[in-house]
Amino acid sequence: MTIQRTSAQEDHTNPSTNNNNSKNSKSGRWLWFWVGMSGIAMVSATAGALLAVSLTSTPLMQAELSPQEAAVFDSDRISGQGLRFSQLTRPVNILVMGMSVLPPDTQNAPAETKNLRYLPQVNSFDGLADVMLLIKFDPEKKKLVMLSVPRDTRTEIEGYGIKKINSANTHGGPALTAKTVSNLLDGVGIDRYMRINVLGVGKLIDALGGVTVYVPKDMKYQDDSQHLYINLKAGKQHLNGDQVLQMLRYRHDENGDIGRIQRQQIVMRALMDQSLNPATLAQLPKVLDVVKDHIDTNLTVEELLALVGYGARTNRSNMQMLMVPGRFSDKNEYEASYWLPNRDRIAAMMAENFDVGAPHEQQSTDPGSLRIAIQDSTGGDRSNLRPLIRSLEKAGYRNVYVSKPWSEPLEVTHIVAQQGDGNSAESIRNSLGFGEVRVESTGNLGSDVTIQLGKDWLQQTAPVEVYPQR
Repeated sequence: MTIQRTSAQEDHTNPSTNNNNSKNSKSGRWLWFWVGMSGIAMVSATAGALLAVSLTSTPLMQAELSPQEAAVFDSDRISGQGLRFSQLTRPVNILVMGMSVLPPDTQNAPAETKNLRYLPQVNSFDGLADVMLLIKFDPEKKKLVMLSVPRDTRTEIEGYGIKKINSANTHGGPALTAKTVSNLLDGVGIDRYMRINVLGVGKLIDALGGVTVYVPKDMKYQDDSQHLYINLKAGKQHLNGDQVLQMLRYRHDENGDIGRIQRQQIVMRALMDQSLNPATLAQLPKVLDVVKDHIDTNLTVEELLALVGYGARTNRSNMQMLMVPGRFSDKNEYEASYWLPNRDRIAAMMAENFDVGAPHEQQSTDPGSLRIAIQDSTGGDRSNLRPLIRSLEKAGYRNVYVSKPWSEPLEVTHIVAQQGDGNSAESIRNSLGFGEVRVESTGNLGSDVTIQLGKDWLQQTAPVEVYPQR
């Protein structure tokens, strides 16, 4: 298989809700190494030179790759040399994997886990990759794109047939997983990989001082067989590492694994905002200690510093969080529950955000074809939304519907590009005259764009006049 490279010289050439299997997934809790690294990225630019003094130029690998496996990944340099060691020199794609608990890992758990309410995976990278995140750092476009790959995605694993994508790691480690992800995503190049050890996830959040986040609903669940005890109240609160894991492990969600991905993105946004605080600098040595002990990656230390340095210079508005487009399989469609990828939408998403395939010509989307969901966070009566709906319809947005309210009270309306179509979301924002565009997957799953109404909607002195798109 040929994987497209990502060097600077490369050619730029509504879901049904079946989550029987998704209820058993445990993916959310392992993403938080990347959350931690996102936090580091926000503050590390001023500390990069100091950190480099105490680190050596070696990959942080705990696994051995054969020459054939190593060849799956691009070996070209991604960072500068000499005094430019911490500068990212070209676009780079990183595949982040979070590993699930394996029963043998919990039989002889180390003493440091005794105070945890659950048994984490112990220093192993051999299980299911229940979180997969392809991250593109693009210094040319000054963007950072995070693409979540649902663990239940139905796809072909080379040599093993059609399976859920999270099992690729158990069959062939990071190299086979990278091949599988690349094949799913139209041959996108993967430069480096990073596998996350579960044991350090909570420690990373604690090392960063926790995170203030809005818990969307009461979460209470107990599973003695997993030593899993979740008890969180809805509302804005500061969570420590264990509480963040509880939030991300909660599995009683009508959207199954996709609901967990949405919560991951909510917490990532919160942590990015919080980590802009210079006080986070003091936590960097502790965070790096945790990172070195609990990851397996073919990134060198210099490359890691280049990535976090780039993140520190990236404006939040240029950070996008996407998800592989698709739908839940119907109840009797297959022998198991799957996330079925939409190949056409994957092609468009990869062309626009990862420069894969033929050059992508931006075309204006017909407003009448857009599915626009409205989620009210202000607690008002649904009848108050009628003037807004009529105005949108008058402007040509004919497929507008009201979805369940957004639980977090918002000061500013979020106009969420649920399928990654930031241009259409921006057109809606310009028509409304208020709100903030977010390219992420936290809105209504059946929508193209979700309008999460905030208090700025109530502050409109007159009924909103939405102007037709031309």
